[in-house]
Amino acid sequence: MAGHAVSAFPQPSFWRGKRVLITGHTGFKGGWLSMWLDRLGATLAGYALAPDTAPSLFALCGLDEIVEHHVGDVRDLDALSRVMAAFRPDIVFHLAAQPLVRASYADPVGTYATNVMGTVNLLEAVRQTPSVGVAVVVTSDKCYAEDPERLPYREGDSMGGRDPYSSSKGAAELVTAAYANSFLIGRGCAVASVRAGNVIGGGDWAMDRLAADIMRGLLAGQEPVLRNPDAIRPWQHVLDPLRGYLLAAEHLARTLPAAPAAWNFGPDAASEVTVGHVADMLCRLWGDGARIRVAQQADAPHEAPVLRLRSDKARRELDWAPGLELAEALSETVAWFRAYQRGEDMRAVSRRQIDVHCGPAMEAAQ
Repeated sequence: MAGHAVSAFPQPSFWRGKRVLITGHTGFKGGWLSMWLDRLGATLAGYALAPDTAPSLFALCGLDEIVEHHVGDVRDLDALSRVMAAFRPDIVFHLAAQPLVRASYADPVGTYATNVMGTVNLLEAVRQTPSVGVAVVVTSDKCYAEDPERLPYREGDSMGGRDPYSSSKGAAELVTAAYANSFLIGRGCAVASVRAGNVIGGGDWAMDRLAADIMRGLLAGQEPVLRNPDAIRPWQHVLDPLRGYLLAAEHLARTLPAAPAAWNFGPDAASEVTVGHVADMLCRLWGDGARIRVAQQADAPHEAPVLRLRSDKARRELDWAPGLELAEALSETVAWFRAYQRGEDMRAVSRRQIDVHCGPAMEAAQ
């Protein structure tokens, strides 16, 4: 791995044969996590809505062939509980969510129902399933109460959020801690929430996400439009926080902490740059004279202008560090979409990118 010295990698010896349930496995992060866990030898089940984009990472990589695939809504407690009871997972990763700030303004009720009550339902299903020993709930860097004076945010900072999406993630954090303390830790199930910033990578087709919007426009031969070029975000390749989530689950299984845990997974300060800078880099990497157009919106809904995380706790407790510098993360993203454009086998392309992040333990196990 060329970017940074990474000390810890997920261990195949831990994951081989583990029964892992992922909510949101049809989404961007969930799809990559499914492929990585399959590579590590886990037995997988997924519970999620059908992919909401076409194309999708799930379909392009044929993930229904490696995951016991269940279509369902996390707002449906009975359906989720039935799947979990039948599969009897050892470990649960909760990624199902309404993940977009702008969409939360259009449908605040649906956003809260999915992100808050969906988390309640997931943890209630875990409570009803004795096999589960580890539950990892994925939230967001936007879960913190917005306060520029406190940047970068640390795990102990206050939860909050000014917009429906951000506040729904703050509320999901409170739900997670309450369920852990009230029901799960006492019966031997370790619980953690994990928080990451903006992720980029191949296979993201969602609307209103920077790299996805740009790649979709360039593939169509169009000029992508930026609405907020001066916003600063902590950009990182999707596989960096996913490596953190896997390490967190291993740590929880080993230590069984007596309180709910939380970890931030953010990039180094050099990767905290503006939307406009990332867009320019993506266009240069794409080539073919690609360029962007700026069309700022005077009446755009509120989004935090700057987001930064401190990841010292993850470095100290999990031996985690970012693996790719920003330029490398963007290069891998463009390489994935170029491979798609050429009609390559996208599961094979994705697995090759995962293998870069698997470390020497995976090489020794092969």
